[in-house]
Amino acid sequence: MYVPPAFREDDLAALHGAMREARLANLVTATAEGLVATPLPLFLAPEEGPYGTLYGHLARANPQWKLPAAGDAMALFMGPDAYVSPSWYPSKQENGKVVPTWNYVAVHAYGPAEFFEDADRLLEVVTRLTNLHERPRSEPWAVADAPEAFIRAQLKGIVGLRLPITRLEGKRKMSQNRSEADRRGVAAGLAGSERPSERAVAKLIPV
Repeated sequence: MYVPPAFREDDLAALHGAMREARLANLVTATAEGLVATPLPLFLAPEEGPYGTLYGHLARANPQWKLPAAGDAMALFMGPDAYVSPSWYPSKQENGKVVPTWNYVAVHAYGPAEFFEDADRLLEVVTRLTNLHERPRSEPWAVADAPEAFIRAQLKGIVGLRLPITRLEGKRKMSQNRSEADRRGVAAGLAGSERPSERAVAKLIPV
């Protein structure tokens, strides 16, 4: 990922935060058959390794886990994003030298993809992933709510993923290369959007 210095995000806590907020990632591996990608909900175990470790699962029928990877896998996390109109820049009125752009948050996590089939490990991953996303609900569902035999049968249809992170790349492109007046114009423009994601971007612009 191309990351100009103005947009580089190196703070580990901020990177982990962006990964958690993204919720859904894309797991990409390079194989002899070409690039393979699978959208996956993943959870982060920050205490495992210098950059943390990612866990998730994919369908047993998905060929990605059986295709030997050439080098590390990559998990792509996308945060809020928004189109930026030149009309929001006060500098447009001054010299007209403005063009459209896109603001966004992205984190790329690299590491060896380790796939496993052990039922107990799979149950732990499924349980942790479920608890993570059910916790905010007023009446959270738990894996234990379903019959044990049914859950064990379901586990036979998936394969676990463990990805110890060896490298992280982060980019937070939020108009940092524009003047304060232009940043305020972009923030105001996005704050009035009907799209929740664009209003989220408005809050991330430094003004």
